[in-house]
Amino acid sequence: MANRAETSAVYAAGLIQGITLVTFPAASTIFTSASQYGLSSGQYGTMFLPQVLTAITGSLLGGRLARRLGTKRVFLAGLLADLASMALLIVSSFFTAHHGVAYGLLLAATAFLGAGFGLTVPAINALTTAFHPDRVDASVLVLNALLGLGTALAPVFVAIFVGLGFWWGLPVMSSVLLVALIAVCGRLPLHAGARAGPGRDRAARTPPLFWVFAGFAVLYGLCETMNGNWSQLDMTRNLHASATQASLALTAFWGMVTIGRVLFAVVQRRFPPQRAYHVLPFGLAVIFVVIAVLPSGTPAAGIVTFALAGFGCSALLPLTISFAEEQLLSMGASVAGGVIAFYQVGYGIAAFGTGPLVDAGVALPTLFGAAAAAAVIMGGLSFVLARRAPARLAATPT
Repeated sequence: MANRAETSAVYAAGLIQGITLVTFPAASTIFTSASQYGLSSGQYGTMFLPQVLTAITGSLLGGRLARRLGTKRVFLAGLLADLASMALLIVSSFFTAHHGVAYGLLLAATAFLGAGFGLTVPAINALTTAFHPDRVDASVLVLNALLGLGTALAPVFVAIFVGLGFWWGLPVMSSVLLVALIAVCGRLPLHAGARAGPGRDRAARTPPLFWVFAGFAVLYGLCETMNGNWSQLDMTRNLHASATQASLALTAFWGMVTIGRVLFAVVQRRFPPQRAYHVLPFGLAVIFVVIAVLPSGTPAAGIVTFALAGFGCSALLPLTISFAEEQLLSMGASVAGGVIAFYQVGYGIAAFGTGPLVDAGVALPTLFGAAAAAAVIMGGLSFVLARRAPARLAATPT
């Protein structure tokens, strides 16, 4: 069992990781502004390609590295990669007049961010599971709620710093938080070895059920990223919102992701996690259709709708991780990394696949409407993945 300092450090890491993760999408209007970086929609979308590749690699290798080096070292390596990403983003702000240099720095920054995410998030999920073995679902939901809170705060901070005249204040603030977190965590044990033994992780074959979880994670990554990376551009271009209103829509999305995760952790005894897992994808599909048909000049409706989309996404990823860890015990510590890796595949499809389509003339509302199909398929898969309620949850207080 972990002490309070270890638990607090892991939860703080979730919050800070959320802030750093959404720094780039939160600054989308900066990157596409002709007076700043001047990126096209295609260039903006492609900017996330290195992030996806390194996040997938980090997620898949994280379990193996944790067995050899320890979860703590993998966790700290992820935080250092996040710090390098923020440093490169800050440096890029001094080269906006030199498009090639600035864009190269942004690509390097997203690559480090992906590595940081791929190493850190599975590590903190594994640590949380090890720290709270009797209430896995609730603890993972709380951790991911804090990660969601960080993602909700990022666009707020961007709007504040833009108003103050220096948008790059967000990566500076993130860097300070990361340095402080690394200093604190370096002194803590942060051991997750109580989970499955290393021999079993190496020898076990991947169960067929894992690929169903992987498919769900891909679809979820696509749905979340359509909102997280493209909501601001949809707000400004199609709903004629101001930059502030667009930032508010992104904040509303991530804020409701956080609220939903906290809510489902609190009410899990009255509203079991598997029921939420069945209902949320279909609700999300309806919201995507609403986003697709919103008339121009309705930014207030857009803010509300993206907020509802956040609630629809809220508990799906953390429940996917916890259900997979409970049902795929033979995979041990590799489960969380595998789910995160395939989530990143979906992230990549939406992040850099959408840009070229938009540049080719496909309207963003059309793509949001198409995402509804992915949400419906998720709903069907949920009945395969959450057919059995975890036995220990029924007797566990929230």
